[in-house]
Amino acid sequence: MSHQAKSERKLDATRTAAIDLQHLRFAVTAADSGSLRRAADLLCVRHSVLSRSISQLERHIGASLFERSTAGVKATLAGKSVLRIARTILDQVDTLVATGAANGRGEAGHISVGFCTSISAGNLRATLLEFKKRCPQVELTAVQGQRAHLMNELRSGALDVLVVTGEARSSGNRSVRLWSERILVSLPEYHPLATRDVIYWTDLRNETLLLSHHDPGRELENLIFSKLLTPDDRPKIDRHNANQGIIKSLISMGLGISLGMESDLGASFAGLVYRELRDGTGTSRIDFSAHWRMDNENPALDRFLKLLGERYPLPASGE
Repeated sequence: MSHQAKSERKLDATRTAAIDLQHLRFAVTAADSGSLRRAADLLCVRHSVLSRSISQLERHIGASLFERSTAGVKATLAGKSVLRIARTILDQVDTLVATGAANGRGEAGHISVGFCTSISAGNLRATLLEFKKRCPQVELTAVQGQRAHLMNELRSGALDVLVVTGEARSSGNRSVRLWSERILVSLPEYHPLATRDVIYWTDLRNETLLLSHHDPGRELENLIFSKLLTPDDRPKIDRHNANQGIIKSLISMGLGISLGMESDLGASFAGLVYRELRDGTGTSRIDFSAHWRMDNENPALDRFLKLLGERYPLPASGE
């Protein structure tokens, strides 16, 4: 590159660096007003300040932007091109500021929510819908998977928050108890137990229970062992490496019955019915909790946790 070309390039860079947003905003306002005086009044600055700013911009660019007369100002051909770009720059800056402020308040940005259960019905579904209603600019990613995999995703930062049944404690994480859901028995509509409004754990003794290897299947299996202490009282358990949709298909084929939760009720399945499961003390329930990293500073996560706190407040001390 020649010495002259280098000098011209350095001069162009100096000119660009000397142009600020005030130069552009003053020029655009003057063009829109058709008068430097009216533009100065709109911007609440002295006429001399605005006129000097536009003259500086013209010197930096190396072209006259306005034709000046006693009637006001009118953009030159070069001015029209410069002002069109100036408007674009100012719009982008305004968008940048608005987006940054919205992200800072948690009203925009992104949040990823992991879970192991269905969101066809229930509290998690309602929470996600309410969050999108309150924060429509926040991009929400829902991730369903195995608890162990989701915990790894949470630790790595790929997930912002994890909502699961029971506990999923890990060092560096915070957690809060949320809601509980009734445990239901899903069975074919022609099954003898379907004639009852309520099913007890002891009624499962001679049944074939289909459970998924996927969560929360293992947790439900542990619950069976805690409710039915002796092998003779327990149902035959068939375990499948399949999701709840496949389990429901197997039930409809008459291969057995299964356990689920209230959040499963939204996904209707032809030929299946649900009955509440109880023990001697009443309805059997399973707890849900939320988990997130202590060092996660995502403002959208703060908004989500605030919503959880509003919808599912912790019981007062002593209750």
